[in-house]
This record gives sequence, C-alpha cells and structure tokens, in this order.
Amino acid sequence: MKDKLILVAGGGGFIGGHLVAHFRDQGYTNIRSVDVKPFDEWYQLFDDVENVEADLKLRDACRAATKGVSQVYNLAADMGGMGFIENNKALCMLSVLINTHMLQAAQEAKVDRFFYASSACVYNADKQRNEDVVPLKEADAYPAMPEDGYGWEKLFSERMCRHFREDFGLVTRVARFHNVYGPHGTWDGGREKAPAAICRKVIHAIETGKDEIEIWGDGKQTRSFMYIDDCVEGILRIMHSNIEEPINLGSDELTTINGLVEMVEDIAGVEFKHKHNLSAPKGVNGRNSDNTLIKKYLGWAPGIRLRDGMERTYRWIHEEYLKVNRGETVRT
Repeated sequence: MKDKLILVAGGGGFIGGHLVAHFRDQGYTNIRSVDVKPFDEWYQLFDDVENVEADLKLRDACRAATKGVSQVYNLAADMGGMGFIENNKALCMLSVLINTHMLQAAQEAKVDRFFYASSACVYNADKQRNEDVVPLKEADAYPAMPEDGYGWEKLFSERMCRHFREDFGLVTRVARFHNVYGPHGTWDGGREKAPAAICRKVIHAIETGKDEIEIWGDGKQTRSFMYIDDCVEGILRIMHSNIEEPINLGSDELTTINGLVEMVEDIAGVEFKHKHNLSAPKGVNGRNSDNTLIKKYLGWAPGIRLRDGMERTYRWIHEEYLKVNRGETVRT
C-alpha cells in the first residue's frame, strides 16, 4: 500500500501537515498534498511530496486532486478557533462545497477509501449548556442543533458521506474531532484555538513584563483537548476500520479554561492576574468526548495526558514567539 497515491486535502494546514509528516515517516512514497494557501503559508512543507496549491471549493480542482488516488483524507475547511467561527459563519458554511465536490470527484475516480474530518461542533447545543457536562455520545448529534455555521456545515457533510456510501458504494469514514492542539499550528492572528492562545498570552506577558492576562468568558467553561499525535493515530485507525457511522475522536480528560490557564502558568513557572472578558466569544459552556464506542470498536482511545501535550506545545510556541521577535519569518 505504501506506493499507492494518497491525497491529503488541507495538507498545508495544522492536522493535514502532521498527517503528511506521518506518512513520510512510515515510508509512504506517493503523497499528494493540496491546500488553498500559498506554499509559504503552509504549516509543514516537504520537498519529496507532490504539493499542489488549489481551491478545493472548485469541482475541477477536486477532479485534478483525486486523479489516480487510492485514499482521500479530507481535512480541508475554512475554520479556526471560537473567535473565527462565531464571526465567520458564511465562510465556514462555504466549506460544504469542498466536501461535496471531493465526494463527487472521489466517486468518479473510484478511490478505495474516503476520510472526512468532522467536528464536535455538530452536537446539539442543549447538551452543552452546563459546565458539569455529560460526555457527548455519537447519538447526541440528533435532534440537530449544532454550532451555527461551522457545525451545520459539518453535520451536512457527514450526511453526504453517508449517502455516497449508501447510494454509490464509496467507502467513507467520518471522525468528529474534539479540540485538537499541538506544535506546528496556529498560535496567533485570530484563528488559533484556546491551548495555543493561552500559551501565547502567557509567553507574551513574560516577555513584555506584564502581570495580567485576558481570558475569554468566565473561564468556567469545560473542554477536553486532544494532542495532535493522538489525532493522527485515530485518523488512521478509523480510516482502516469497519466503522461506518461518525465516531468521536477526542480525549475524555476534562478541564476548565481556568484550569488550562493555570496549567500553562505552572509549565512556565509564573502566576498572573486573570482578567475575564465576558463579552468575548466563549462557545458552549461544556463539552467532552464520550469514548465508549471508539474503545469498543478499536480497543483504543486518545490517551496522551493534557499536561504532557501542553508542555510540548508551550515549548514550540515559545520558540516561534522568540523567532518573531528576532525578526525571523515564521508561520503564525
């Protein structure tokens, strides 16, 4: 299988870049990585990979991308952290064109398997109103009341995968990601997620001599965060499984945002005053992954401790921050 052509759609992004890196490390020799961003904005770029800059919202671009491909990993989407999602609902919804055209192209190209990266944002908002959240089971996506914009797009695209499997025989696999974080991701500029944003805020306060950092919301909202290595491992296990319905891919180690801030401060060896911005986007009050099904079907679930992953992430963001302040060009 290692000489068959693999397509990573969104390969210039955070998760896509790590997936391409994994395939290379495992000896895969025929990888096509496609992203809409210019090459100098890709998070990871490899010379021995077929790198393509293309807009996968366009059907012709999807046809070209899937030509001769055996497996499709569709991670391409216009997305970011809560600040981006809440303020760019139309842009997030337009990502529906990517998966729709990718499915059509994959069917025409007769690819063997198709993976789609969904999100925990598909879950019913009524199940996420309290900080003391009950972990979300896969069935909790219905009756539908997902995150406005981004969540609706993901839920619709999940159904498209199902119907292409049922109607056309295309083997599709869908994972609902829960808050993926780690090195080689966005840590500044407005699209970053909570773990990276908190690391940056702590580092900036240290480097500028400030004694206070801002936290979005009251900090009591609860989340689970999955380290990127667990995400890549889960993608591959799910892709090659017999699991036909969407399944959770996330850690079940729950923390509050305040707790995450305190963890990063402890990693850095500092303690700051906390200013809570109650008007900033904060998302749902509580969200956690129920991993019952993934353990049942795969005998595995994400298990990298949050503290371990945050230490690695903090070190990487710290170095990137210092590069910026030395005037070096880095991907922010």
